[in-house]
Amino acid sequence: MKSSIPKKIVLIGASTGGPGQIKKIIKALPNLHNTSIIVAQHMVEGFLDSFRNNLQDITHNKILLANNKNQFKNATIYICEGETQLKQNASQLSFSQKVSQINSYNPNINLLFNSFIPLSKDIEILCIILTGIGDDGVDACRSLSTNGARCITESANSAIVDGMPSRARLLVSDIEIHAIDEIVNIINGFCA
Repeated sequence: MKSSIPKKIVLIGASTGGPGQIKKIIKALPNLHNTSIIVAQHMVEGFLDSFRNNLQDITHNKILLANNKNQFKNATIYICEGETQLKQNASQLSFSQKVSQINSYNPNINLLFNSFIPLSKDIEILCIILTGIGDDGVDACRSLSTNGARCITESANSAIVDGMPSRARLLVSDIEIHAIDEIVNIINGFCA
């Protein structure tokens, strides 16, 4: 694989209550060198660009909206929307993104996270399910775990809404459970 492809990837999925938790994570990040971070935060279409801008104001790391123009690069944070998937052609990674026509989630966390499963044998993956309503991302988290990814979800006391984390705790047998401050520290250690 080319050097533009990271050695490590952090996948973060969140819904209701997520923007504040994601801000804590992004603000605390060290300068990224061999890790890229992919954020899937449920949000109404059209608001993710301002969310990206707000996050960019609190970090020196580069933050981009994932779209069809992006080659996947090392040491970059991507904010996803709609139906975003990672595609691999030879040794190049890129995003494929389209507006979700039938799915109620923007972005679709399960679709996004599942697209990283083929990389799980070559790249170290940390998968995180944060606060939110419903169960989006949980099935993909379980599949990633089965394929060797380290998976973490927020504790009931830490999550603003304990829907997604409680489903992850129920359905992903070896998932780790941590409060948001511990999750921040784990991500920082993973990125080091």
